[in-house]
Amino acid sequence: MKIVIDNKIPYIKGALEPFAEVVYLPGKDTTPDVVRDADAIITRTRTRCNEALLAGSQVKMIATATIGYDHIDTAYCEKAGIEWTNAPGCNSWSVVQYFMAAIYALANEKKLTLSEMTIGIIGAGNVGSKVARFCSVIGMNVLVNDPPRQRKEGDAGFVSLDEIQQKADIITIHTPLTYEGEDKTFHLIDETFLEKCENNIFLFNLARGEVAETKAIIDAIKMGKVIEAIIDCWENEPEISLELLDHTFISTPHIAGYSRDGKANGTSMSVQAISRKFGLGIDQWECQDVELPANTLIQINGERKTDQEIVAEAVLKTYPIMEDNNRLKFSPITFEKQRGDYPVRREFPIYNIEADHITLEACNMLKGLGFQI
Repeated sequence: MKIVIDNKIPYIKGALEPFAEVVYLPGKDTTPDVVRDADAIITRTRTRCNEALLAGSQVKMIATATIGYDHIDTAYCEKAGIEWTNAPGCNSWSVVQYFMAAIYALANEKKLTLSEMTIGIIGAGNVGSKVARFCSVIGMNVLVNDPPRQRKEGDAGFVSLDEIQQKADIITIHTPLTYEGEDKTFHLIDETFLEKCENNIFLFNLARGEVAETKAIIDAIKMGKVIEAIIDCWENEPEISLELLDHTFISTPHIAGYSRDGKANGTSMSVQAISRKFGLGIDQWECQDVELPANTLIQINGERKTDQEIVAEAVLKTYPIMEDNNRLKFSPITFEKQRGDYPVRREFPIYNIEADHITLEACNMLKGLGFQI
């Protein structure tokens, strides 16, 4: 048995060697010749798993250690009898941590009181549903749009895009990328969408770059329709728009889901899927020795601080998001290197908080995010 693995997938070395010949390659070096005699591929989003790569191979299984799977030609795989799997939800809390760090950095800069604002969440899957829950906890007015879920579950809890355009102060995108059908999301955020927004908005794209049209966002920023943009996902990555980069409040190189926890979860889910497919007997395998940050203790003195300021301080100590922003704005040409060399970021449950002079409400918010108090 032979398994080809993208060498950027963390914590996987040694997991499958007892059961197979394992070949580690950069995604760009995964060629038809390499996979021709492979039984399985474990990959990330940079490897295009399509007919050009897979035709004539003996590949029976593709596991991507990512939420997204638009790099897999699922129609071809179905026709060719190749099973595939992704890692849904593996890094959802990582993206939520990114969102929270970004919204608190924005609130600090713009002196926003988040509990007085309305947020429109487009897409309520693993990430969007958690964002909605968090925003409700801190008192925001939350509007959720997710047509597939609404058709399945009923109207309760969901609103139309029109209502989001009418009422939202902040719009955040958490949809998959789809190019056709009634739930098409390609260029969902375009000139027409933004013109229909009755408020000048803050815009987050933490989904896929192609969900939002670059020129439309740039024009909307210049006109003031978009007050500030927070962009992690870009069209034409890694050749991103330098003009959009110059006009954003926060720009990062598609790393919202790059916490060590999220990466470990994606790796674990992929190894488990391969084990189930080929009967390897390691269906419960999990990554070990995940790196810790230098300091897991957060000390907060809440005297003369609002609940928002207290929670913001805790969140931003786990993830100083402006450091990622500054790196990309300083050197956009190293977009891919910044992804590959991304520093250690761990999620909230790793951290212990010692707090003085904080309200019960702030304490409950921090506990709700997973902090140890």
